[in-house]
Amino acid sequence: MRHHFPKLHPRLATITLLAALLGAQVFAGTPADTSSVKKMDHGSKLAKGWQNGAFMEIFVRAWRDSDGDGIGDLRGLTQSLDYLKELGIKGIWLMPITGNDDGDHGYATTDFRGIAPEYGTLADFDEMIREAHKRGIGVIMDYVINHSAATHPLFLASKDPASPYRDWYIWRDPPPADRDQWDIWGKNPWYATPNGTLFATFGPHMPDFNFRNPAVRKFHEDSLRFWLNRGLDGYRLDAVPHLVENNAKDWNDQPESRQITRDLRKLITSYAKRYVVCEATAKPVDYAARDLCGGAFAFGHQENIVKAAKGDATAVKAVADYFTTAPATMATMVSNHDIFAGRRLWDQVEGNVAQYKLAAATYLLQPGTPFIYYGEEIGMAGVPGLEGDLPLRAPMSWTDEPGKAGFTTGTPFRPIAPNAASQNAAAERAKPDSIFAFYKTMLTLRNSYASLANGSYKHPWANDTAMGFQRISRKETSVVAINYGIVPIDVTVTALPERATLRAAYPKGAGDFAVSVSGNVMLSLPPQSVRVFVVKR
Repeated sequence: MRHHFPKLHPRLATITLLAALLGAQVFAGTPADTSSVKKMDHGSKLAKGWQNGAFMEIFVRAWRDSDGDGIGDLRGLTQSLDYLKELGIKGIWLMPITGNDDGDHGYATTDFRGIAPEYGTLADFDEMIREAHKRGIGVIMDYVINHSAATHPLFLASKDPASPYRDWYIWRDPPPADRDQWDIWGKNPWYATPNGTLFATFGPHMPDFNFRNPAVRKFHEDSLRFWLNRGLDGYRLDAVPHLVENNAKDWNDQPESRQITRDLRKLITSYAKRYVVCEATAKPVDYAARDLCGGAFAFGHQENIVKAAKGDATAVKAVADYFTTAPATMATMVSNHDIFAGRRLWDQVEGNVAQYKLAAATYLLQPGTPFIYYGEEIGMAGVPGLEGDLPLRAPMSWTDEPGKAGFTTGTPFRPIAPNAASQNAAAERAKPDSIFAFYKTMLTLRNSYASLANGSYKHPWANDTAMGFQRISRKETSVVAINYGIVPIDVTVTALPERATLRAAYPKGAGDFAVSVSGNVMLSLPPQSVRVFVVKR
């Protein structure tokens, strides 16, 4: 969820105004599906530990259009699953695909149990899940739990003070005594409306649910089960530190929010081989703990990865040290759909392919579950001239087709990336030294060596613009060394098994190195290079 206040989408503004004029009285009975959903766990055919592989974050609207309307859809995703398998992807994170009224990112939910019509149907969803599983790929989706759209039928019903759904949202009449003391990201979250004073962390178009109401919690638990019963493999839980606020001072990451998150994680992981990752920007390491969310995005780490790739020695040290305290359950990245996490990697390194590959190698070989943002694997750039997060969310560049990039036979909903002529999937797959080829190689390493997939993180070191570490699993040890600098550097790797041999895993033919009786070996690292070895005793 983006942590700034987006400009209201024109369609959303119109619908919201119309709803306000009509009032809540038009809704009678049950305004939305709030029925109970019983657990039906059909098991999982995915490999054990599939969650340790790399994920692709996919914005369905921008991924692939199957019907020519200029908007990506689930059938387009299903048609391109072989591309993801070829790359070595083990999981997909779908940005919101449920009914919404923002006409873009999908975080303004209008239907928690239905597919956005422009993306397809529940049948299309079921088919996509089946086909992904056939390829050994798991699928998780964004679940926007903190709030709904202001046009959600439940919220419209809640506007009536006499409605049984009034307490599903946070209404205060009169306003709370400390209203003027609140400040969340520079905004006051309390909004005066004709129906009372409303609390909305992300703006009045996305009002907060009242998680002190047991009925609200039950509704979301049932909705989570709805998708899990259909074979969904887990969730990315959006904005969970904001589920409960206590007062103007204690509004972020409250104990109640953590407990709700724990309960949600337990529900989800009670199904076989399910995975949960949380968005918790302030304290991601806490939320990644196995007894809390069990996974959380490593916000802040991505900034140091990019700085390290540019040769910043301080950042190199920070990257080497990160997993000495952070758990292996962190979800790593170099960018995502939110601008606060950074521009697209191509723009951050200004098209420097060597730096691009160094950043990729860093997070694909370190611990954690790596999340590749769609298009990152081919070097997509952001679209200039657009506001906020929009430059990050261009249609996927499949070919060099002018104006369309192979995304659609119609007119794309948004301009294509400015470098689509050169950085597109077709061109990248054809070049042996491309960014795509490099990502594929790194993922092949990760998928081939258990130590790189789920091994512990041991003996990290940093030497000016170079750093390295060991990944150790029960039967295997890997050694990774990266030189971010533009000059060669000699380094001594220590704490290795005596008289062992370092056998080159990447690049092939780099040669073997004998470890001394004291457990040391000297390596000469070329400029801007990555070396991966497997220890042979």
